[in-house]
Amino acid sequence: MVAFSVEERYDSPVDFSQVLKTLLTEFDRRQIRYAAIGGFAMGVLGAPRGTFDVDFLVHRDHLTSVHELMTSLGYQRFAYTENASHYLHQDKAWGAVDYLHAFRPIALGMLERTRAYPVFEGTLQIRVAQPEDVIGLKVQAMANNPLRRAKDQFDIEALMERYGSSLDWKRLQGYYDLFEMGREVRPLRKRFDHAQ
Repeated sequence: MVAFSVEERYDSPVDFSQVLKTLLTEFDRRQIRYAAIGGFAMGVLGAPRGTFDVDFLVHRDHLTSVHELMTSLGYQRFAYTENASHYLHQDKAWGAVDYLHAFRPIALGMLERTRAYPVFEGTLQIRVAQPEDVIGLKVQAMANNPLRRAKDQFDIEALMERYGSSLDWKRLQGYYDLFEMGREVRPLRKRFDHAQ
């Protein structure tokens, strides 16, 4: 069970309860394959931090359904690439929602490994990427934008502190190697893998 309430953890004009209840209900109704991957996922995984938007990984086959859903809720897509879609609502209570598109084997594997967690006192389930996969996406974010490094490194270390020895360090090594940061894993493993 998630150990925090949405209202207690996020000081933001976004009404995360409203946004997430609506999106999760519609994802289930429309059978959209997704995984929560951003700040909200961090909270579900036991490493909460503030956030101002909602981030999902979504199967590329469902992008049309996602776009129809978002526009029906009043969101406007303000950016779209092969890899991501970004939506913004004029009403600040609905905030921004970002989608990474899963179509490459690594991202599709992340979707296969998601786990459902109860939220909103068990009234809904949210599918969340595994801690290793959230870390892998943080590594990618650091590689794509070095200015984000401090924030993403903080999140990575929070998840490593929380999951330590239970992490799949081989998968983590693969993510770091993919972005030519493989040398960073050994000192992190020494700090956080207490089973060594």
